[in-house]
Amino acid sequence: MSNPAVDAAIGPLLVRSTPVDDPGELLELLPPVDALAWVHGGDGIVGWGRAAERATSGSGRFNEASDWWRDLASHAVVRDDVDVPGSGLVAFGTFTFADDEPGSSLIVPEVVVGRRDGKAWVTVIGPGISAAPTLTPSTPAGPTGTTFADGPVDSVRWQSLVAEAVRRIERGGLDKVVLARDLVASLDAGLDVRSPLARLAADYPSCWTFHVDGFFGSTPEMLVRLERGLVTSRVLAGTIRRTGDDAHDLALAGSLARSSKDLEEHEYAVRSVADALAPHCTSMNVPETPFVLHLPNVMHLATDVTGVMRDDASALTLAASLHPSAAVGGTPTAAAVRLIAEIELLDRGRYAGPVGWIGASGDGEWGIGLRSAQIEGDGSTVRLFAGCGIVADSVPADELAESNAKLIPVRDALTPRN
Repeated sequence: MSNPAVDAAIGPLLVRSTPVDDPGELLELLPPVDALAWVHGGDGIVGWGRAAERATSGSGRFNEASDWWRDLASHAVVRDDVDVPGSGLVAFGTFTFADDEPGSSLIVPEVVVGRRDGKAWVTVIGPGISAAPTLTPSTPAGPTGTTFADGPVDSVRWQSLVAEAVRRIERGGLDKVVLARDLVASLDAGLDVRSPLARLAADYPSCWTFHVDGFFGSTPEMLVRLERGLVTSRVLAGTIRRTGDDAHDLALAGSLARSSKDLEEHEYAVRSVADALAPHCTSMNVPETPFVLHLPNVMHLATDVTGVMRDDASALTLAASLHPSAAVGGTPTAAAVRLIAEIELLDRGRYAGPVGWIGASGDGEWGIGLRSAQIEGDGSTVRLFAGCGIVADSVPADELAESNAKLIPVRDALTPRN
């Protein structure tokens, strides 16, 4: 449910975006409370405060959020002197993986600072126009005393779940299922999320570093971007861990590109994305073969699917159409999601759900909440998540190793520096 005190009090929102000099590292501008972030390669948007918000749940959570946003945007009074994606009225959002889990929301910040293609701006949002704030960089305290432990399903038990998934696939009716696991980090004190965000953005600049309502991470996978009628989706499926030896990693990239197991997994994911986008597009480009995306910790098979919009669907509507894709659910999706609910033994929360932002025009960017974690309670407990696509010839020990590699980004970001 929404916050009635927020929704009832605001009336029409007044929004003003003005150009500013380059403010430097965007994440360094965030305050410790109500911080919001979506940063890629140094560009992006950050925000703070809550001018309006809407919490949703259930199978209609995307439609409910879309309707609320459309109504809010239609009544807003916007003066945008910048006119680039991310300026003007925006909301940050995060949505749960499963229909029956609470935690989906859209949040309209009071202040947004953005940078894109050499342009920088500040947006202020509220029932009345306020002066733009003074932008002051800060350095947050890093985490201390971090220890890690398996979640309720330990690594041995999780491998048995992988084996069970393989058996179910071999019986027929299911080609792929994505199984996730979690790792629990315990800290000496409540986490200042600005610290891991800064490390993730520095270590993984080609990923989208995000934070919305206690859910943070650095995802390599763009579920959907909508910008002036052009839609883009980056599909990742098929993974191999890097060794740090360039020559060896190059050989591993070649083996990944030839792996029948990984190519099969990737094909399922690309097909599910293309099928979901096709009704909304007049034309589409779906490459026949994937490329290998090199990240500091792993390499992925990747395909960029693009299309030209035929209707007035928003980026959030497209995200709803795509979720869950085969990359995070499985194939066929409905059967895979049922199996996940039956055997995974994990509350995913927002892990593997859409996370990102939407603008007043409906344009926006939504990533898949991967390489991610959820801050819990007083902030001294953080749950890290990773998942693997299981197909008929998956080996449980190999899938465990892959999941450990996927945990590295957030795990490193929560580990105190020497």
